[in-house]
Amino acid sequence: MADRVSSDAVPTVRATLAKHGATGRLKLELPGDETDRFPVDEVVRLVLDGDQYFARIESALTGDELLIAGAFETPSAARNPGEGENHFTGWCEANGRDAGGSVLVDVIEDGFQYGLRAPGGRAVYDALEQPDGSLASIASELED
Repeated sequence: MADRVSSDAVPTVRATLAKHGATGRLKLELPGDETDRFPVDEVVRLVLDGDQYFARIESALTGDELLIAGAFETPSAARNPGEGENHFTGWCEANGRDAGGSVLVDVIEDGFQYGLRAPGGRAVYDALEQPDGSLASIASELED
């Protein structure tokens, strides 16, 4: 059974929502001074209201920020966003979050698992154990 961890017990990064691309979809901009907590161009686990999804962390085209543009049901869909439903948009709507607003990103485990919550809210997460590198690469190869 996974350990449970409160948002009060983990580092938290304040990120900003912004419009993304020609479609105007929301993206999450992670501040440049916090980039060491997030692996660039990697797929990580992202918890939204207790549900686990996968997200790819990307470099911004300009500036030092990193971006999260979606939350998907599989790592493959996170790498290829057109392949799956983006649950990030629905989470933003359900939590009253829009462009220009803030979102708190809880760092459950650096480089592996993160949780999103609206400012002022609290969350409890199932802390997952990160698989060793060889198992993760085998799983990724099997998935693709």
